[in-house]
Amino acid sequence: QVQLVESGGGLVQPGGSLELSCTASGIIFSASTMAWYRQAPGKQRELCAQITSSSSTHYTDSVKGRFTISRDNAKKTVYLQMNSVKPEDTAVYYCYSNLRWSISWGQGTQVTVSA
Repeated sequence: QVQLVESGGGLVQPGGSLELSCTASGIIFSASTMAWYRQAPGKQRELCAQITSSSSTHYTDSVKGRFTISRDNAKKTVYLQMNSVKPEDTAVYYCYSNLRWSISWGQGTQVTVSA
């Protein structure tokens, strides 16, 4: 059974930084594409950042240059470093794994950007 457990969410001021972590179990982590999605109130869930098994990355335009996704296969953990955050980054952030189209989601962690 795949389990993705996120941590690191919270309240942060505009312009500040936050790091999210997602630790996986029950999957071949090193072979999985991992990603962070987010869902703001009243909006659809959207891809934020993705990292493949070969560590190729992709970012949605709104976070390019501010967010960095990385992975540690030994720890089975994917990270999202969020810098220069903006109020519009406020959302529930979900960890996502994809191994040969077997997809799993974490429970989500709330990030609120507010002064």
